[in-house]
Amino acid sequence: MSIDYPKPPYPSQKQPMPGSTAKMDPRPDHGETSYKGSGRLKGLKAVITGGDSGIGRAVAIAYAREGADVLISYLSEKEDAEEVKALIEGEGRKAVLISGDIQEPDHCRTVIQKAVEELGGVDILVNNAAHQATFKDIGDISDKEWELTFKVNIHAMFYLTKAAVPHMKSGSAIVNTASVNSDMPNPILLAYATTKGAIQNFTGGLAQMLAPKGIRVNAVAPGPIWTPLIPSTMPEEAVANFGKQVPMKRAGQPAELATAYVMLADPLSSYTSGTTVAVTGGKPFI
Repeated sequence: MSIDYPKPPYPSQKQPMPGSTAKMDPRPDHGETSYKGSGRLKGLKAVITGGDSGIGRAVAIAYAREGADVLISYLSEKEDAEEVKALIEGEGRKAVLISGDIQEPDHCRTVIQKAVEELGGVDILVNNAAHQATFKDIGDISDKEWELTFKVNIHAMFYLTKAAVPHMKSGSAIVNTASVNSDMPNPILLAYATTKGAIQNFTGGLAQMLAPKGIRVNAVAPGPIWTPLIPSTMPEEAVANFGKQVPMKRAGQPAELATAYVMLADPLSSYTSGTTVAVTGGKPFI
């Protein structure tokens, strides 16, 4: 039975980056009460970047309820991260938190090393954390902003994956968060959309490279999803009408993406690699 999720217009709101879940109105649904697990990831060990809020938070909750232990990498929102940790531990699973900036290669390696030491390995890597900002003109995008977007969104994905692969056994899975912007770039998100196109190619190439090792690589391409990234990076008018453009006439909730990430991590999806699962509220992904 479907949940009657809120539709725009949403209340006027603006937050500083990277945004906080607690300050959002309406508060996003991450599956805290709705997601029911069935042991599909029992005994596996997962690393999720950006697992404190938004899509990453929903994936962390779902993975724990499917039986996985989870390491959450987050930037600075400790309160959000602690909430997720408590939810994971409430399922009887192990939760590990690590804060820091994944644009730094050494920190990416530290994230994976901490997972190996405290979880005992890495079976699933979810490259989800992202940076975005809106600009109406290319002249408004500073060199620093362009470089930051690439460092967080695609360079970190390379560093994390390179560090994780030596610890991954046959049957392991990597899931990357792409976007509808991978193929349909929004001009005011030029830097972000460009990195999402790179993620799409990284996923396809890496899936072929790692197939002989038995490691699967896939991506999820979300449409408009109600996360702290939205009120902290977009104009208030865009936030108020966020998601109105898709056939379902609303933003998706993080909980609505969780099943895609579970399916792609599930060892039973052993022939699924090199693909992108689009979760778009009815808008075709071409």
